Amino acid sequence: MTAPRPLVVGNASGFYGDRFDALREMLTGGPLDVLTGDYLAELTMLILGRDRLKDPGLGYAKTFLAQLEEGLGLAAGRGVKIVTNAGGLNPAGLARRIGELAERVGVPVRVAHVAGDDLLGERDWGAGVLTANAYLGGAGIAACLRAGADVVVTGRVTDAALVTGPATAHFGWTAADLDPLAGAVVAGHVLECGAQATGGNYSFFHEHDVRHPGFPLAEIHADGSAVITKHPGTGGAVTVGTVTAQLLYETSGPRYPGPDVTARLDTARLTPDGPDRVRISGVRGEAPPPTLKVGLTRMGGFRNEVVFVLTGLDVEAKARLVREQFEAVFAKARPAEVRWTLARTDRADAPVQEEASALLRLVVRDPAPEAVGRAVSAAAVELALSGYPGFHVTAPPGKGAPYGVFQAEYVDAGDVPHTAVLPDGMCVPVLPPSPAGAPAPVPTEGPLPPPLPAGPTRRAPLGLVAGARSGDKGGSANVGVWVRTDDAWRWLAHELTVARFVALLPETAGFAVERHLLPNLRALNFTVDGLLGDGVASQARFDPQAKAVGEWLRSRHLEIPEVLL
Repeated sequence: MTAPRPLVVGNASGFYGDRFDALREMLTGGPLDVLTGDYLAELTMLILGRDRLKDPGLGYAKTFLAQLEEGLGLAAGRGVKIVTNAGGLNPAGLARRIGELAERVGVPVRVAHVAGDDLLGERDWGAGVLTANAYLGGAGIAACLRAGADVVVTGRVTDAALVTGPATAHFGWTAADLDPLAGAVVAGHVLECGAQATGGNYSFFHEHDVRHPGFPLAEIHADGSAVITKHPGTGGAVTVGTVTAQLLYETSGPRYPGPDVTARLDTARLTPDGPDRVRISGVRGEAPPPTLKVGLTRMGGFRNEVVFVLTGLDVEAKARLVREQFEAVFAKARPAEVRWTLARTDRADAPVQEEASALLRLVVRDPAPEAVGRAVSAAAVELALSGYPGFHVTAPPGKGAPYGVFQAEYVDAGDVPHTAVLPDGMCVPVLPPSPAGAPAPVPTEGPLPPPLPAGPTRRAPLGLVAGARSGDKGGSANVGVWVRTDDAWRWLAHELTVARFVALLPETAGFAVERHLLPNLRALNFTVDGLLGDGVASQARFDPQAKAVGEWLRSRHLEIPEVLL
């Protein structure tokens, strides 16, 4: 029996607002079977929820519809299926709009969509909840494609489901094909963030021309192995390093649970397969958990921010004066939360004024808008002529703005009405996989490789030998760190303990920090629980999505063996 040919799946969007021309570039740059687009994130759901409040007919990614003005005809002419979660909170509405667009531009396509993830009205989620969406798997997508759909629109599915669905339909996998499904999940995780797999947001960016990286694609095989690559002649690079970085992004331990399968990241092997080609193989799968994650977003209250610029001498004393002057204001009416942060961005004897300046940031939050609005803004303005010498702020104080909160809950997979709405309108229920027993535990900390022999060291930045990629999962941050040689791995695994990690990143002190080993990738993955407060929409810290925590870690100095430098 002849093995099915590989399925070529590309990506044209990693978030709502990604490169608009990527859809056209991917459709015209080379052969494809399926083009995916990921438009949803925790913050995006909140944005779409507010859109839906204004107009119940909205709730989807409007830019995707604009991209299809040209892209629909390109895809149809090339026989490329399109699978996207751009439906957001209203996949049925977006599917209708795509049908209207197809009729208007004269491109006959069969449009299907996946429903059932929206659980807002299914139970009482608590006060102020704006959206409540379960993370579905790829089985509904597969049903739509098997029914002949040319375009499949979903709401909140897992990012990897955009790949597991088409692969399941193409290869005829069932829920029992755990290893192939796990391989597709890993390939989907690499593709989901677009150009991050092809040199974007990459620690060693100076090694490649990443001014305009192409978007990635995966050649997926029947056994779940895949080759990550990109269209010929496009910018950026696909290397073991760029793929490793993306594999570590927004993950935690060796197990990567999802509604289709639990992928064992510690079994993934990456090997070069030619220029701009990296093969992923060996991924093992376990049964998915019996529950589905439900992402809740709600309005958390109101927030205001003022950033004072402190220039030259006596920075600490100037900061102290501002705080003391504000205490008189807060004595009359204090917001529920007041946070001061002083960033010593100044340096002595600076030839440029900005380099002589530090930033004092005041952030206030309260359930009531008036508590953070004019009272705070007016107080900041009134200090202009009666405050510290050189008083100015980075921007005029505003009236405050609402902020959001993300929360994860879990429900039984059987309680979620996962439904494939086929091109002819027929609704097909999608049953969850049969429940399985608890998987065997995976040790977090072993076995360690043998340590590097003792030798001379030099104090230097960690980033001279290690790459990093960091991101957010709700209120937690993850920081993946990897190295490129076996000797560097022997050193890193013993040197970068949780204690050393916290010492290098003092802001993580006081939070629960876990470390996981991924020896096949020569990587460590740290999770910092609670670092991001209530998630990105709450803007709990300077870098609310932890995007640059990894680069901060790489900039920190420690004793590194000279043999590695």
